[in-house]
Amino acid sequence: MRIRNKVFDFENHTYIFAILNVTPDSFSDGGEAFETVLALDKVKKLIESGADVIDIGGESTRPGFTEVDPEEEAKRVIPVIKEIRKFSDIPISVDTRKAFVAKLAVEAGADIVNDVSGLRFDREMAGVIAQTDACCCLMHDGSYFDKKDDFLCGIIENLDTIANDALSAGIAREKIILDPGIGFGKDAKENLVIIRNLKSFNDLGYPILLGCSRKSVIGAVTGLGVNERLEGTLATTAMAVMSGTAFVRVHDVKENLRFIGMMEALCR
Repeated sequence: MRIRNKVFDFENHTYIFAILNVTPDSFSDGGEAFETVLALDKVKKLIESGADVIDIGGESTRPGFTEVDPEEEAKRVIPVIKEIRKFSDIPISVDTRKAFVAKLAVEAGADIVNDVSGLRFDREMAGVIAQTDACCCLMHDGSYFDKKDDFLCGIIENLDTIANDALSAGIAREKIILDPGIGFGKDAKENLVIIRNLKSFNDLGYPILLGCSRKSVIGAVTGLGVNERLEGTLATTAMAVMSGTAFVRVHDVKENLRFIGMMEALCR
């Protein structure tokens, strides 16, 4: 997969989506980069730490989040994207469910639309992605699908449906990344089933992104608070590397990059 000027070799490496929340209420780092100046300072640190993609979100999707109207969300993310483009060519992802925000973000310099609803929230999203020729990461949110008796097979089938919807809308196959959606409409046991079986998702034929960083499944296992979950996050990163997962979406870039380097030396 080629994104902007970077070629991603998923057979030999697991890459890092670095999380940048320009929100006041995200579950782990809300408010840390809410102003553009703070966001840009954090972006520079993420790039220096080894991020492969900067994933910018202007609306929290934590449990119980308050929905942000499209204009406010765009006001949060678009200036940051434009400013990044003045000093860096790093691939940028916009984490949004809204077609209005996605279109403006791509026009401002974003390369990837990261839709946590898997094209379910805004029916215009697929068309915007196709028209802009952006890459996309499409996530499985269990709230949009009925659970099947075979939970794992059900998630895989749902993701296949999401991908086929994207293809039908004119999004090129080589532009699609899929995300099984850890924590979205799934309990801790179900999340662990997904993480244990990451290899199964590779059979869909698309790059897979795993987003576990600091999430509640780690808290459920370790009993630790949200900002004490680095070691638990690294354990999920280990599973990603061993399964050949294309991307991990994380807060702690430097630590995950070093960990991936060692894991790849051992496993690949």
